[in-house]
Amino acid sequence: MRFKTLLVHLENDISIITIDRPKKLNALNKETISELHHAIKESDANKNVRAIILTGNGEKAFVAGADISEFSDFDVQQAAQLSREGQMLLFDFIENLSTPVIAAVNGFALGGGLELAMAAHFRVASDNARMGLPEVSLGVIPGYGGTQRLAQLIGKGRALEMIMTAQMIDASKAEQWGLVNAITPQEELLAYCISLAEKMKRNGPLAISAAIKSVNANFDKSINGYDIEISEFAKCFGSKDFKEGTTAFLEKRKANFLGE
Repeated sequence: MRFKTLLVHLENDISIITIDRPKKLNALNKETISELHHAIKESDANKNVRAIILTGNGEKAFVAGADISEFSDFDVQQAAQLSREGQMLLFDFIENLSTPVIAAVNGFALGGGLELAMAAHFRVASDNARMGLPEVSLGVIPGYGGTQRLAQLIGKGRALEMIMTAQMIDASKAEQWGLVNAITPQEELLAYCISLAEKMKRNGPLAISAAIKSVNANFDKSINGYDIEISEFAKCFGSKDFKEGTTAFLEKRKANFLGE
């Protein structure tokens, strides 16, 4: 599939998806959200893809927010539909994806941009990154899962402070608070994310998928996360990957996982 707002290329079994709207500081609009869904879905369906990296074109911004012009005149019902559809189509979709997703946060990640980064399984920030959820300055709150995921990542008190003051934090504070996994110089950001993906590629893809599902279950109050862990743990024993992994260990060689 060809995309108008994205650049997608495959590098050593790693799908690198770049939001390509630099004149708009890569702001999210409906078209970009839809294209991101399709690009990520295609990558996840490709058995050769073992990790996905999301980033923004240019050094100024990962994603500097949502395209406000698209929804500034919405009523209550339209706003609810916008939020619900966006969460299902992209943000929840990424969080529950079986393929690990790394957000390479270069520059500003504000509003929907930070929400996109938080939906990913890992976040790596460039040293010039700035992050925030400034929606209250527009008289609204985050609508793509920001109030939920920010509190999960940095705690209720800090999340409320960031949201209610509309303040931005730098990469150093984001790492200190647990919002990002690591910080790199701007020019080393993508290489670091690729190296992180390479480490994951050595491991069983079915086990990684099971780990994502099990960890996410901890945050779903409607289910018992321990039960999900038991189920996913047991399923691994029925896979060829488990037999390959244990055999390789006993034979003192590197495992060749096929995702089966």
